[in-house]
Amino acid sequence: MTTAAQLPTWLTRVGVFDLETTGVDVTTDRIVTAHVGVLDRHGREIAARDWLADPGIPIPDGAAAVHGISTEHARAHGRPAAEVVAEVSSALRMLFSQGMPVVAYNASYDFSLLAHEAVRHGIPALSDPQPVIDPLVIDKAYDRYRRGKRTLSVVAEHYAVPLDDAHEASADAIAAGRVALALAKEFALPGTAAELHTQQIGWARDQAASLTEYFIKVGRLDPQETLDGSWPIRG
Repeated sequence: MTTAAQLPTWLTRVGVFDLETTGVDVTTDRIVTAHVGVLDRHGREIAARDWLADPGIPIPDGAAAVHGISTEHARAHGRPAAEVVAEVSSALRMLFSQGMPVVAYNASYDFSLLAHEAVRHGIPALSDPQPVIDPLVIDKAYDRYRRGKRTLSVVAEHYAVPLDDAHEASADAIAAGRVALALAKEFALPGTAAELHTQQIGWARDQAASLTEYFIKVGRLDPQETLDGSWPIRG
């Protein structure tokens, strides 16, 4: 376990970011709820903002069952999608402009979907967000051979991080931030967020290549197919 003297400099304050959406396709699905916040070194949230959007398309029953937002509720209470996308992008851009790392679990999903939403609504996209901290990528890199799933709920439990309302944007964002802090205390991570960001690019690429090889072996992918390992925005 990392000692206090060895803790990375980015530990003092981190942004957190999470989306709940209409589905899992980053190119076509839409934002339903979003959360952007800031945690201190103890994992306490000291700033936060939440959004509920009317995505402009029906929310599939399967997605609504996950995050609890129906089409009717989003249409009645959600704000126009373009406004939400612009404000979420602006909030993240402000954190990055301050040099603050932003934690997002499976970051390439959230940042890619946000980028596609920005293009869809004619809003300047976060084309190269950094520094980003992705506990999923880090956990796989440092504890590669641990058995079991790597969902946020499972990984949070492994690192003794409470997560009572999984698939609710604020709960997931805060839990991801606390998992990132736990990882920094458990393992000897790079001392700066910029260095960690760079290393995660390589880790994510290698993890995608390894998973591609496995999926081809078990027949889930054709031999000519590959998983996109681009990070934190998919290519």
